[in-house]
Amino acid sequence: MEWRDVTMESRILPRSFYARHTVEVARGLLGKILVHGRTAGIIAETEAYLGGDDLAAHSARGVTNRTRVIFGPPGHAYVYFIYGMHECLNIVAEPSGKPGCVLIRAAQPLAGIDLMHKRRPTARTLEKLASGPGNLTRVFGITRAQNGVDVTRGTLVVRQWKKEHAFEIQVTPRIGIRHCTDWPLRFVIAGNSAVSK
Repeated sequence: MEWRDVTMESRILPRSFYARHTVEVARGLLGKILVHGRTAGIIAETEAYLGGDDLAAHSARGVTNRTRVIFGPPGHAYVYFIYGMHECLNIVAEPSGKPGCVLIRAAQPLAGIDLMHKRRPTARTLEKLASGPGNLTRVFGITRAQNGVDVTRGTLVVRQWKKEHAFEIQVTPRIGIRHCTDWPLRFVIAGNSAVSK
């Protein structure tokens, strides 16, 4: 699919989409289109991070310079560096002042695939190009330079198909964390081959 076709067949999600409970936003982002520049992909896997008692959430310790964006208006990107090598994209949910964000873990490539391959030439299959949060940011060209940007406008946005496609949502515990490991806050499009392992 060409990038132009993606934009013709979809519209940017409004801020009101994100100003809801984090779990609703995490589920709702499945099947939507992540777009950065000329790259686009269908979001296939998300995780909800709730703040407060959710010790796996960066916001659990309160407002810091790093987490300030999570407590701000919904519909902004929270991008952080992990393991000294990967950047991870989250999108802020909940009304201002209440922490909550959604980690985008995997996307099914749609447009800009040649560019994605250049950014990650070791990917064995098309489906695995943007599988896993670090791989996703690499192939989409998302870095900490996008931390705090408004995802309802600009070059980093999430779009909704004008004609929605039906799919089943599978719910599991989150993966790759040390705290609250049994909380069922990971959401995937069932059977989608882009989902991370």
